[in-house]
Amino acid sequence: MAITARVLETVRDVPRDAWDALVRDESPFVEWSWLAMLEEARTVGRETGWLPQHLTLWDGDALIGACPLYLKAHSMGEFVFDQTWATAARRAGIEYYPKLLVGVPFTPVTGGRFLAGAADVDRVRIGLASVLERLCTEQGFSSVHVNFCRPDEGAVLASRGWLRRLGYQYQWRNEGFRTFDDYLASLRSKRRNQVRRERRELAAEAVEITAHVGDDVPPDVAPLAYRLYRTTVDSNPWGQRYLTQRFFELAIERFRDRLCLILARRRGEVIAGTFNVQKGDAMYGRYWGAFSFVRHLHFNVCYYAAIEHCIASGFARFEPGAGGEFKHFRGFEATSTESMHWIREPRFRAAVKDFLMREREAVSDEIEWHDEKTAHKRDRDDDDE
Repeated sequence: MAITARVLETVRDVPRDAWDALVRDESPFVEWSWLAMLEEARTVGRETGWLPQHLTLWDGDALIGACPLYLKAHSMGEFVFDQTWATAARRAGIEYYPKLLVGVPFTPVTGGRFLAGAADVDRVRIGLASVLERLCTEQGFSSVHVNFCRPDEGAVLASRGWLRRLGYQYQWRNEGFRTFDDYLASLRSKRRNQVRRERRELAAEAVEITAHVGDDVPPDVAPLAYRLYRTTVDSNPWGQRYLTQRFFELAIERFRDRLCLILARRRGEVIAGTFNVQKGDAMYGRYWGAFSFVRHLHFNVCYYAAIEHCIASGFARFEPGAGGEFKHFRGFEATSTESMHWIREPRFRAAVKDFLMREREAVSDEIEWHDEKTAHKRDRDDDDE
């Protein structure tokens, strides 16, 4: 039977079990429930510039491949910044928007983007890529972008002439730590003492931090989680209120088994917290907020409490999100990320290709510098011991 491609305006047009059978152990953010919650809460749609156009491959009635696909009217909420490309395209008389984006809205987390069953993975990936290229050409879009994909997916796309973009994030790896003190022992003595001091000073302010997982997540906490989220996005000049309170309500109702809320309380009142998602051997930090300023509150809630929870849970890594070189000083390592790009217009493609080649060299140098700096610090600390 011939393989057919279908573009769907909602993930709810696919049975959840069929979609998640392709996801398997992949990132929780490509699971049917997460994508459906974004749609139902109206955080994505025509009015937000994130129009779902999910691409699916079918062998008869059997779903054999899929990717979360959006028609984008802007570049916000992607965390792979191409606004300068849009400006350059406009100067060249090329309409950059709308464009096609394969990825998860508002979520800079690496994971599978071309979902396939256990068999014929590369064949399905090639099939999806081919359809994306054809959609872009036939409908006159400037480009297709696959953000935060896995390296093996990138290799398949690169073999078809897609352009690779390199970036990096700071991620924490569990080096066999059994206790928080084991983690502290991996830091330089100066940083180790700093972390201990920051934890002591917060405790002296009568602040207690607790992690709530799964059934322990309070069922009525959605308004609080939304208010915490708003404190961050509303206070930053670049902040964008992508999510709605309805999204948090749905997440706590339908995604509770994946959630970890870390809440800081002072005399019983919540003053700060983070909204995290966990699956398999990893935890992903998503949204942070605070109602009042307390010295060292951010580091303790977002990083120290999260690391302590990961160690207690036996997680192998913690991905706190994009940005923040200060994470490096607390044991987070620079970890490469990549995205792939297909540009329809040949001259524009050549210009982007040249830019990416130079950018990759610069990013590789930065990652190497971080690696050498980390190794040097550890060697020097060993000498001090």
